[in-house]
Amino acid sequence: MDSINRQQPESNRKDLQWDEALEKIKELTDKASTCFFCTNINTGKAFSTRPMSVQKLDENGIFWFLSANDSNKNAELQHDPSVQLLFQGSNYSDFLTIYGTAVVSDDKEKIKELWEPILKTWFTEGIDDPRISVISVDPVNGYYWDTKHNMAVGLIKRVAGAIVGKTLDDSIEGTITL
Repeated sequence: MDSINRQQPESNRKDLQWDEALEKIKELTDKASTCFFCTNINTGKAFSTRPMSVQKLDENGIFWFLSANDSNKNAELQHDPSVQLLFQGSNYSDFLTIYGTAVVSDDKEKIKELWEPILKTWFTEGIDDPRISVISVDPVNGYYWDTKHNMAVGLIKRVAGAIVGKTLDDSIEGTITL
């Protein structure tokens, strides 16, 4: 535990597993449906990062994305299917990082399920654009940092802590294991 956390008068660590972990993932991704989708994470070099919108987070915790089959991202996933997803829902909380394994497919039924009209911006031929692929990410583990209550309570605690010179933070963080 680091020095700032040791100064806390209350516990600010909770590791989550299974159903509780999945609930936290759903809660935080609802606040930040766009993430940084990182590939080439096992190469020893700087990993590749790009913003991606999560099209769906299913009941099993699988993240679903639509991607161009000729993208650099898809090519990178062929060599290394390990990915890191980085979410930020607000300036002071709602942070989530997920490590998982990606699979690329051209499942037409899943494309139809995930399709939204705004996607025609990238897939100009619409839902039948031959360049559309599906990426599923099966999370293995992750880490979250959030508030215990809400942003207002967190702000009040931080201000009070600054006034009295004591660490009064409403944060909660921990590992996520699925």
